[in-house]
Amino acid sequence: MIEDAALLARAEALVKAYTAAGKKIATAESCTGGLVAALLTAISGSSKVVERGFVTYSNEAKAEMLGVSTAILAAHGAVSEQTARAMAEGALAHSQADVAVSITGIAGPDGGSPDKPVGLVHFGLGRTGTQTRHLERRYGSLDRGDIRRRAVEDALGLLEGALA
Repeated sequence: MIEDAALLARAEALVKAYTAAGKKIATAESCTGGLVAALLTAISGSSKVVERGFVTYSNEAKAEMLGVSTAILAAHGAVSEQTARAMAEGALAHSQADVAVSITGIAGPDGGSPDKPVGLVHFGLGRTGTQTRHLERRYGSLDRGDIRRRAVEDALGLLEGALA
């Protein structure tokens, strides 16, 4: 995925835009396993922009590293709007970033349910001084790689929109 020219071009544009704005990014990733952070850090100069990345695949990691409430996880599950928002807010609180994007979902092929099917992904976008945004995507029964790629694309879109 990191060799994908279109994704690299978007990442490069993001690094340039965030550098010009003097803003830093944190990522909080579950189902993408750090792919957004890896893509951004593939760009020369990204150290001016990427403050840190959290890979919080387990509920324990979400709670310990990001401060996601165990009550939220118990009531709504790891794949939920509430958890995505809390992950983004936690990434801001546990970093020096100005903007944080979070991703939590079910990439499959296993793990889905009727309420939370494979392909369901929730995103959070936190910015200092603003309310956390949420985005839900239902990519359908694509393969694991395609779901993760689309999640990375949508995370980049959220980061692009955060500077607008």
